[in-house]
Order: sequence, then structure tokens, then C-alpha cells
Amino acid sequence: MIHRRRRRGSKLSVLLLLVAALVSGTFLAVGAQGAQNAGRGHGHGHEAVGAGSGLGHVDLKGWASAQIKADRARHDKPHPKAPAAAGPSLSTQLTTVGPERAATAVTRQATLLKPADAAVDPSALVLYDTAGPYGQLGELYAMAAANLAGHFGSVTAKPVQQYTAGMIDSYSAVIYVGSTYYGGGIPDAVPAAFYSDVAASAKPVIWMGANIWNMANATGVAAFTQKYGWDPTTSYYEDGGSVGTVTQVSYKDQTLTRKVPAGQDGGVLRPNVLTGTGYPAVTTLAQGLDSSNGHTFGWAVRSSNLTYIGEIPFAYVSESDRVVAFEDLLFDALAPATAERHRAMVRLEDISPEADPAQLRAMADYLKSQNIPYGINVIPVYTDPNGTYNNGVPQTITLSQRPQVVSALKYMLARGAVLMDHGYTHQYGKVANPYNGVTGDDFEFYRAHVDSADNVVYDGPVAEDSALWAQARVTSALLEFTKAGLPKPTLWTTPHYAGSATDYKVFSSNFSARLERSLYFSGTLSGNSAGANTFIGQFFPYVVKDVYGTKVLPENIGNYEPEAFNNHPARLPADLVASAKANLAVRDGVASFFYHPYYPLQPLKDTIDGIKALGYTFVSPSGL
Repeated sequence: MIHRRRRRGSKLSVLLLLVAALVSGTFLAVGAQGAQNAGRGHGHGHEAVGAGSGLGHVDLKGWASAQIKADRARHDKPHPKAPAAAGPSLSTQLTTVGPERAATAVTRQATLLKPADAAVDPSALVLYDTAGPYGQLGELYAMAAANLAGHFGSVTAKPVQQYTAGMIDSYSAVIYVGSTYYGGGIPDAVPAAFYSDVAASAKPVIWMGANIWNMANATGVAAFTQKYGWDPTTSYYEDGGSVGTVTQVSYKDQTLTRKVPAGQDGGVLRPNVLTGTGYPAVTTLAQGLDSSNGHTFGWAVRSSNLTYIGEIPFAYVSESDRVVAFEDLLFDALAPATAERHRAMVRLEDISPEADPAQLRAMADYLKSQNIPYGINVIPVYTDPNGTYNNGVPQTITLSQRPQVVSALKYMLARGAVLMDHGYTHQYGKVANPYNGVTGDDFEFYRAHVDSADNVVYDGPVAEDSALWAQARVTSALLEFTKAGLPKPTLWTTPHYAGSATDYKVFSSNFSARLERSLYFSGTLSGNSAGANTFIGQFFPYVVKDVYGTKVLPENIGNYEPEAFNNHPARLPADLVASAKANLAVRDGVASFFYHPYYPLQPLKDTIDGIKALGYTFVSPSGL
């Protein structure tokens, strides 16, 4: 049997992670990320996060089943037919906003913003559900929405039941995340004031997921259809008795993927768009494809002030995923005048005192020849506490003990590189976490193990986790840079992208920004944690200010990995370029990836050439 981990390292950056309670022992909301190199050609990395464990508390299979069951009951319940269109006079309960057919998405949404809103920084109100057996999903999804909205301006997030009349007027736009299906025994927790304010306002509202039919019933189906042109009360998650297999979403000339495992899919609501004289036009912003029957439908639609998305696109997410459409649609609500701009960013990863100086200089020469600025993620102390790669003899090396490596780093800095801190030792003690305790192979701030199915499973924060402990690691790391005669890094990347909420706050107090994917823990918004290992992982297509109050730079394309590992396929330059192409749908986005300098130059050249050919311009991490 080949030992899969003894190979050149990697950090396949794959899926957005939603940790949940497990089905059949282990629930994988996203893929475990495999191994990386410590600079010697023998590491295991997984900077992008991956596996859920039994410590999670959200059963997405159960959630999906409950949603489908409740929606079938709504479908089977007798309801009045949608009213025949009879012109604008029927919409007396609602405020109508001008025609939409001929306008672009940007100009159309701009007409919905009041002039006063354009003069101030955009502000977003994110409302989320907390009721029902899967109520904890709401906060996780709300954090994901709030993080993205943090790109544009200030964000307030609160449970929807805390909404009070007129609150919508204090914000530029509102985002409602409908994760709890109200009905089937769960009373509607959405205040009537929210339904009526959405209907009466001209403020942009983005509504994701469930309960739009309750708004139609609350405000009057006839009035709703006359303002919005479609009938949520006759729109369902199933088509022909099944949620089908919705595998892709088309948006702005890009085909985005949707990969939800069988049994985990709660479906995508398919809007029943009405036709006839007097109904306003409904603009299909993104189109879903059900590959089981070839049917297409409006995955995201807009009419008047309402943008509706038929699902919550934050679980099972990859670099080319349909979440890209949502990330761009936020511009319509919060920054409609944004000009088209596509930037790219690259960083060189896992540079430890054991790195090869000649390889580092070769990378620096190539990137300088292309006038490409870049980041260098440096681990200041290399340690192999069990002698895994040193014939059983423990070994620890600091930067100052490797003057040739330091000289190569200074060479890079003089040619466009930006120094970044990538942890202290990028490993945890003498234990396998999850592999062998060697720098670059293992987690530093979080515990993990590899299960019998070769998945990396997250176990929770390290035992001694605290602000004091994390600060000591950061202080020690920064001291090593000083000892080596290097400047103090101002950017940070968490080893394997995993730390506790406490750790992230320590990092933010020491560095101007993080460049990474991150974990966002239950209780961050509410103060009521569903468990220390209940979190959502997320990556971004642009700079955000996240719910920890930290500036986060994007890494959304992944990395070159020529070999399969931990149940993930190889990821080649063509795959990275394809993800960059999908992200062209974000009107002002960044295609950000990383590369290990122990790999040959050619794959890096191929990736950069492909991204440039798409029209991206490379920028420095320090310039974002």
C-alpha cells in the first residue's frame, strides 16, 4: 500500500466549510484539505479547511428532509389561485417602482436607492432565523452574509424576530437569510412589520431561502403579485415531485457549479413568474439548471426592490461555485455604481528555515521579470520534534540559523515581495495534528485527525487555547523575524487557515490584515455558542471587514497541487484558471491563489499566463 502522505506538499483549496452534526458518523460539508510542504518536499498541507466531525451540531441531511417535507405540505394544502392581472390599480397595498425590462442590473438597482443613500457609506442589515431544531444554522449563514457585506460598509446582524417597524429606513439595504422553514409545526417568527416594510419600501432587499410565501400571504397575494410579478405561494422547491439535481447556475456569461451531495439538498425554490397585462417584468439575474430533467428556472430573480435567491448558497461551496453570483449581486444593493475591475494576487507559501534558497531566488527572478508583486508566507521556526524526517533525531531550526535563506528572503523583498507571517512553527507540540508534528505539515492553533476514510476531521481548539497563549506564539514569531534582521510582517495567514475565535482576535490586534480563509464560530453574533467546534468556513472574492472586526484579504482560487490526496483530486493550472474565469462574474473581484516554491516554475507560469489572459492585473497584497 502506498503511503499517500509521503509526497511533495499541497494545500488544495477547495470547499467552504459548514461544520455540522454528522450523518453516518462523519458529515463532510466540504472537503478536507490535504498536505503541504515545510520546505523540504515532504509535507502535508491543508491551508483551506475541510472536514466536519461528530462534534458539530447541525444535521444538514435532517434539515433538508424537514424543508422538503414542509414544502410538500404547503404544496398539497388548498390555496387560492393567483389573481388575474388587472393593472396597477390592484397594488394599492404596495409601493411600485418603475419598469425594469430595458435597464441594466446596475442602473436598475441604482434607481431603487434613495439619493441620500448614495451620499453616505453603505450600511447593511442582515436578519437571520434562530427558531426550530436547526435554528443554529441561521447565525452561521448570517455571519457569511455579514462578512461579504462588510466589503461595502457597516453591517448590523440580528435575529429577524428583533426587527421592529421602520428599521429598514436606517440602512441602505436589507439581507434576510431564511434558513428556518416556518410552517409544519414551527410558528412564523418573522414579524409582520418586516413583511409590510419590505413591501412598502423602495430600499433594496435581498431575500435568500425560505418564507417568501409568508410575506405574500401577509401582505396579500394579489398585492404581492402586482408589485413583484411572481407568486411565491405557488412556487416550490420540487419540480415534478423531486428537488432534482441542480448542478449549475448561469450568471453574467459564467457557468457556476453547484455540487450538493444526495440527501443533503433541500432544493432551490423555483419562482412561478406570472405573465399577462399589468404584471411587472421579473428579471432573471441567474438561471439554475436541473440536470435531472433539463429544466431551467430563475435561481435569482429581481422585481421592484426585491432580489430573491431560491436557496442559501453557503454550504458545499467551491472556487467556481454559485455563491459567486450572490457575491456580485451585493454590489447592486450596496454599491451599484461600482466600475468593472479584475485584479489578481499570488503568494508563495510555507517558506520555512528549511526552504531551498536557490528555489526562492528563481521564483523571485521570474516574478520580477513579469513585474508581478507577491506575498511570501514565512514560518520563522522549523521543527521536527520526533525526527520524522531526520532519522529519528529531533530537529529545530530558526531563520537566524539559516543566513542563506534569510538572504534569499531579502532578495525577494527587494524584487516586489511582501513579507507575511505564517504562524510560529506551523505545528503543535510533538503530537500528530493530524500527521506527524512537523512544521508545515500540521495545524498550530487547532486540533485535527485523519479518519479511517482518509478525511481530515476538525476536533476543536487546542487544549491550552487562550488569548495569552496565542499572543505568546505571535510574539515569539515576530521576535524570530527581528533576530534574522527581517522587517516586521504586517500581514498574517493562520496555519492551515484554522484557529479559534479567540485566536483570530489576537491575530487582528497584531497585524493590519489576514490573508486567508477563516472559520467563524457559533455564538459570535448571538453570544450563545452551539459548541466550540460549530463554525462556518468562508473565503472571499474581495477584501472584507469580517464579524471579528478584522480586515481579510481574499484567497479564493486555491493552489497548484499535482497529486490527489485526502479524497481530493489534483488541481492543475487549468483548474485555477477556470476558477479565475468563473470569478470574472464579480464586477470588482480578486483572483487570489498561492503556490509552493518547491514546485517547478512552469506550472506557476502557466497559471499566471492563464489568469493574465482573462484580463486580470496582478497587485500586491499590501495594496489591497
